[in-house]
This record gives sequence, structure tokens and C-alpha cells, in this order.
Amino acid sequence: MENNRKQLLEIVDKDFLKNILDAFTKATGLTANIVDVEGRSIFSKKDAQKNCQFCKMIWEKQREKGVNRCRGAYSRAGKQAAIFGEPYIFRCPAGLIEWAAPIVIDNKHLGSIICGQVLMWEPEEFFWIELREMNKNIIDDFGALFDAAKELKVVSGEKVQGAADLLHMTANYIMDSGWKNLKHQEEMDKQKTLLNQEIGNRKYLEEQLSAQCSNHLLDKERELTGKIKIGDLNIMDLFRSLLREIFINSGAKIGVYKARVLELGVILSRAFIEGGADMDATLEISTEFLQKVNGLETMKEINLGAENMLEGFISEIKSNTYSKNKMIIRNIKAFIRSNYDQNLTLEDIASSVYLSPSYVSRVFRENQGITITDYLAMVKLEHAKKMLKNPEFQIDYIAKKLGYSDASYFSKVFKKKEGMSPTQYRTIV
Repeated sequence: MENNRKQLLEIVDKDFLKNILDAFTKATGLTANIVDVEGRSIFSKKDAQKNCQFCKMIWEKQREKGVNRCRGAYSRAGKQAAIFGEPYIFRCPAGLIEWAAPIVIDNKHLGSIICGQVLMWEPEEFFWIELREMNKNIIDDFGALFDAAKELKVVSGEKVQGAADLLHMTANYIMDSGWKNLKHQEEMDKQKTLLNQEIGNRKYLEEQLSAQCSNHLLDKERELTGKIKIGDLNIMDLFRSLLREIFINSGAKIGVYKARVLELGVILSRAFIEGGADMDATLEISTEFLQKVNGLETMKEINLGAENMLEGFISEIKSNTYSKNKMIIRNIKAFIRSNYDQNLTLEDIASSVYLSPSYVSRVFRENQGITITDYLAMVKLEHAKKMLKNPEFQIDYIAKKLGYSDASYFSKVFKKKEGMSPTQYRTIV
């Protein structure tokens, strides 16, 4: 039923409907409201028209006693009106005359216009008896209710029918126009979507890539580049697993898959350069792969080319002859990766390669472009991110396992490097 209410509000602007009903009330003096199929008003208390004093008393007592006689009556009257396809005049549970004009769109009953709160004849003695009987379970002070009833408008049957027909025709004309506009807009949106799908293969691929980058895929990509940056080159299995997931996420479309692998090649070349590979040699391998992959047509060919590219990157970083201190740096990295969970000092690291702290610090910075402290933090953070994926590990525990004596300092370092706190990172992985 909630869908009926939602569809009703989608077809015509609620403020526009309110203005129509307000104009009707000014012209006729009759109160009007729009309800859904369950008899609930679509207007807020602020926007709804003011009920007569009689109805205010009934509504207040209903709320106190937990009953909804009026809402139920509106729902039943609206359904009857929809069955007959015309306004349905009824007597409400409190004894007043009201009528329901059905709102039917595309053969579907979405709601009704309720109007009335009037009498069709001057009250006589029997009316007061009947009024007391109809409201005995609701009202305690009948004197006040009778006084309120005496203030009600008396409208002839002909005028009641005329007002009901007017509201029925006006509202359904507006609703029908709104429905046609909505369907027209939906059709226009559909055509626009179809047209956009035809605009350029390049844009199509970019949209597919953007839509298909799942969090899990990005996690594996970050894990792969993280290993490369800290010198852990045992990555072929992880790389192949990433290729399989990219293929699945591409919907097995070779064009989309090829574009995504090309993008991955660029990302990996940057990671290898940051990990210590020679920039010119690495870019040469990357460029050769980019040129070659354009002529490949099958997943097997693309995968083989990608693996050859990765092996080239690994071979280059291992045989980088431009760094005279390659072995020193490699041993420093290995020592840090094996002891990242200790509270390492520069002296500890220098001692592991039998060199002075100042010399080790200078060589590492010159060849890697970062300090040993930054590298140590990078290794710790890569392990921290893995541990944060396990909700059983508390932040204090992770900080201690990584060799930080203070959890707040660990959080500060993590936020500086990752742009968010450990707690925030945990919510997105």
C-alpha cells in the first residue's frame, strides 16, 4: 500500500494539489483532503486544511482511545468509489455527510479526495439521539459536541452531488495529465539512456570500469601494490587471482577486460618505481605491454602478456645495477619485514647490516626516495590494514602487535599516511 501512496505523490506535486483544494474550499466553504487507499492523508498536519470543530473533537477523542474510525471510513468509501468509478456519498461514523472522489490512474486506485463534514438537512430531535448513539464510545461531553454540530453547514443533496462531481473531474484530469507527463518523462529518460550507451566506446569502457571496481577488487589491488612497494616480490599468485576477478567483474567482455588490465599495468609500473626500480627501464616495459595488448583478442593472450610484463618488472627491480647499495637496501628491507612487529630503532636496523646508522640512513634515502622510518611505517601499515579487516582485533591489540607502545600514536601515524583513522578505515573494508 505504501507504493500507492508514493506513486500518488510522484504523479503530481503535493503543493500543487494543496493549492487546488484550498481554492475549492474558498469557493465553496467545504473542507477537502486527499487520502491514500488506507485512508491516510497525504498532507502533513501543517499543510492539511483545518477541520470543523465537530471533527476536531472526534479526532482528538479517537487519538486518546486508540481508534481510527474516520481513517477506516475514508478507506472503505474510497474503495467503493473506485469500484463504481464515480463519487461515493456516505455518512461518516460520527454522523456527518461526506463523499469520496476516487483517484484512478492506469486502472489502479491510488487514493481518494474526501470532502464534506456537512449536514444535508436541518437537525431534528431524532438526529441528536442518533448522534449520541453513534458516538457514545468516543465522546463524554455531548453538550459540546451538539453545540459544534449546530455550527455545521447544511448543504442540499444537489449541491453535494455537484461538489463531488466537480472535485472528481478536476482531480482526475490533473492526475491523468500528471501520469502522462510522468510516463513521457520515463520514456524520455529511457531514450536518453539508450542514446548515452552509444556515445563512444571510450566513454563506455570508462563507465564500465568505474561501475565494476568493487571494494574487494580494490583491496587486492592495494595489497599487490603494497607488497611491491615494500620489496615483497612473491606476488605472481596474487596477480593471477586479481586478473581472474577483473575478468569476472568485466562481465567477460574482452574490451572492458583489456582496458582494465591496461589500467592495472600503469598502476603496477608506478608501484615498482616507488619500490626502487629504475624509472626508464620500468616505463619501457610498461610501454611495450601497452602497445602489445591492443592487438590481443583473447583472455589467455592478455593474461600471458600481463604476466610477462610483471616478470619484466620483477626482473628489473632485482637486477637494478644503478644502485650500488642494492644488497644493503634489500637486506634492510628484509630485516624490517621480518621484525616489523618490534619497536625498531635506526640503530637496530643499521646493526643488522653492520653499518653505521648515519650511512644506512643516507643510502636508503638516496636510493629509495624515502627515509627508513617512512619505510618501516609503510610495512607496519600494510600489516595493520590486514589486521583491521578482522573485527576481533581491537585497535590497542593491533598497535601492540605492530610494535607501537601507544595506541594513540599508532592511530596518529595511520591517519597521517592513510587520510583516515584506523576505526574509519575498518568501516570501509
